[in-house]
Amino acid sequence: MQARENTTLTATAKRLLPWLVAVGFFMESLDTTILNTAVPAIAMALKVPPLSMKAVLASYTLSLAVFIPVSGWMANRFGTRRVFGSAIGIFTLGSFLCGLSTDIHMLVASRVLQGCGGAMMIPVGRLTMVRSFAKAELIGAMSLVTMPGLIGPMLGPILGGLIIAYFHWSIIFFVNIPIGLFGLYMVYRHLPNYREQRNHPLDIIGLVLFSSAISLLSYVLEVFGETSLRSAEILGLLAMSAALLVAYGLHTLGAAHPLLRLGLLRIRSFRVAVTGNLFTRLGIGGIPFLLPLLYQVGLGFSPIQSGLLMIPQAVAAMSLKLTMPHILRKFGFRRVLIANTTAVGLIIFLFSTIDAGTAIWLIVLMAFTYGFLTSLQYTSMNSLAYADVNEREASGASTIASTVQQMAVSFGVATASLTAAVFIRDRLHATAPEMIHGIHQALWVLGALTIASTIVFTDLKKNDGDAVSQHKAALPNV
Repeated sequence: MQARENTTLTATAKRLLPWLVAVGFFMESLDTTILNTAVPAIAMALKVPPLSMKAVLASYTLSLAVFIPVSGWMANRFGTRRVFGSAIGIFTLGSFLCGLSTDIHMLVASRVLQGCGGAMMIPVGRLTMVRSFAKAELIGAMSLVTMPGLIGPMLGPILGGLIIAYFHWSIIFFVNIPIGLFGLYMVYRHLPNYREQRNHPLDIIGLVLFSSAISLLSYVLEVFGETSLRSAEILGLLAMSAALLVAYGLHTLGAAHPLLRLGLLRIRSFRVAVTGNLFTRLGIGGIPFLLPLLYQVGLGFSPIQSGLLMIPQAVAAMSLKLTMPHILRKFGFRRVLIANTTAVGLIIFLFSTIDAGTAIWLIVLMAFTYGFLTSLQYTSMNSLAYADVNEREASGASTIASTVQQMAVSFGVATASLTAAVFIRDRLHATAPEMIHGIHQALWVLGALTIASTIVFTDLKKNDGDAVSQHKAALPNV
């Protein structure tokens, strides 16, 4: 049974809800895209190789994956409003500390704190939406949530470029502070508070096993190629991570209330959405890391120019967002995801043709197309995850989906960095042509991984997802 502090969601609250949840999405997307643009400049300021900055990006997404599993339990125990508001506060504090960092180790630690806050924002925000809107409304409501979040990627690159060009790099983190304070006020004033009347105990053993496994796996991916560890030691660490994951799987069989309810993976649409998120993002997740390196380090563009070249992706994603429910309604999830995943991989191949002689209008066209396709991909996978999940299962489903998504983003950055490192032998002294060649080769690998991930979506049946796609979404009056 759910006990809701706000038993009736007023028309005003329902109208505001997508935008309140979008505050968290906006803060995270703005922070990430500003940082991606600033990676080369921050690396120079902290005296580390640009590819080593993957630790700053991966530590954030890793901490998301580690702490997201407890978000559903916390929302049920303390209420969605309190947890979501606390998450914004922690994220804002982490941003402040990032701006004060004087070396890469302090910056990584502060990013971990940011991740603790972000870990609560994503799944708790989605959980609030799933509990507030009927399935027939969900795609439209989710589209409204992500539209403000897409303003972050649109503003982030150019804002990051301007800050790097005219101010100290630490300002990129201070931008989140006024947004966070405003979000705190609005959330505590308007966000509904859903909580369980009887909450089960937290699965401490499961949390330790799962978090240890994911942390160890991410560490191996992060240090691979930049460590004195021998191959046998690397394989040993990977084996330990796998053993911990197996131990967690065995633990869930006898746990009354496991941390992650893996039984939900028996639902085909949910299983495909989750595994598709994982494997597709292995290819897509590293693109925001590689493109700024290609533009700035390889082609010699300024941070502002690099930022401008990233904007078309966000413009396409935001301007075409409201067409996506109609696309899914017309063609269905199976056909859309198979065709769209293939198209995304082909666009990544095209990015590998960008060099000093490529016309700017062609780069803009590729970025615009990529932005639309990736937005359609994310909306489809995220909506499909809740198609056949009932309200009682929503919290567990949101936790699993968000955990896997953030693991995939972290692994995607690591995959991109590792692949580039293979083709760029001397990262400290690589010339611009060597950097361009190495990134081009890495993009070919990522494109191939993306196309290969289409096999996951072939498991879908023709009518899977109809519960959320074959209805005209009754959008909130905004």
